[in-house]
Amino acid sequence: MRAVPEGFTEAYRVQQARYPVSEPGWQPVHTVYVPADRLSARTVSEWGDQALSLVKAHLAGPFELGEVFGVPEELSAGVHERVSRKLATEPIEDLRVDFEDGYGVRPGSVEDGHVAQAVEAVAAMHAAGTLPRRWGPRVKSFADGDPGRSVRTLDGFVAGVVERVGELPAGFTVTFPKVLMEEYLGQFAGVLERLESRLGVSRLRFEMQVEAPQTLPFLRGDLAESLGGRLAAAHFGVFDYTAAIGLPPHEQRLDHPACDHARHVMQTAFAGTGVELSDGSLAASPASDGARDVHALWRRHAELVRHSLRHGFYQGWDMHPSHLVSRFATVYAFHLARYASYRDRVGAWEEQREAGGGVMDEPATIRTLVAALRRADAALP
Repeated sequence: MRAVPEGFTEAYRVQQARYPVSEPGWQPVHTVYVPADRLSARTVSEWGDQALSLVKAHLAGPFELGEVFGVPEELSAGVHERVSRKLATEPIEDLRVDFEDGYGVRPGSVEDGHVAQAVEAVAAMHAAGTLPRRWGPRVKSFADGDPGRSVRTLDGFVAGVVERVGELPAGFTVTFPKVLMEEYLGQFAGVLERLESRLGVSRLRFEMQVEAPQTLPFLRGDLAESLGGRLAAAHFGVFDYTAAIGLPPHEQRLDHPACDHARHVMQTAFAGTGVELSDGSLAASPASDGARDVHALWRRHAELVRHSLRHGFYQGWDMHPSHLVSRFATVYAFHLARYASYRDRVGAWEEQREAGGGVMDEPATIRTLVAALRRADAALP
């Protein structure tokens, strides 16, 4: 009798390639989308300054932070300090220059001009050391019927940055929206391969957006493998998705059960593949500069961020400077609330003793605890 079943070696090789064993590294807690025509070298600092002004006006200290975000007293001082420091030093972790929905349809020459403007802004931020750790454009969808416009914008953007900077700075990624056909993914991967070859840049990767029910059926474990490892992430698009399935406007929200379903399909498809997942956004800003309206916006955004975190989505989109405050406050409180207990449980396991409270952890739970600690270490400033 054969010790190794026929075909096992090849199946195991495919398993290792498709589902690589890897520990979570740094992943941005958010992506900030800025329409291309509004981007400047000062965008990052301006967002940070506006968010800090809101903190000073409406979140004076730890007590106020605890009241607004429901943070326990023992954590509120540390969270408040971290939020203030983050906004002053790195208000945006991932910047996406939007040439799609947030930008709209413009004449070709106008979009070309905004590509050049965005290139200058990126070059200036790189020179000043303010370019976020992740950055890049969101181009138009092939589903719009004009892939040439999408490719022209991407080509002009990447070529322009390489020419101005002398290289493509680290952290580059491109977002590919409204993927209604699986074939578009392979076609876009081909565009990136040709762009690499022409410009002599390192391997280009992209994020796909899951914004339609038509996309869910072709999400599967071998998708990233079939694209040659170019698929870096999948981002959920709440408003296009909820509109596409016919939800009424007042139900177009991240915490709708239909969105939970889509996110769980994404998790199931990409589990173990190394493809990052990101949630969507809240399309709202404070109704006024008054404390009541600012606090109301922060509370609603915090609810959605907590919903994402509970469902295992550690990144989302932020669309307004006010969102930075509620994003960072909620993420930091989430990680800090359980950090010590997770660390103690891992320690108990390593010492082969029972954790406090009668917890008997399984190996899979320990791996999850270790991953949570690493994710917290990467996210906390």
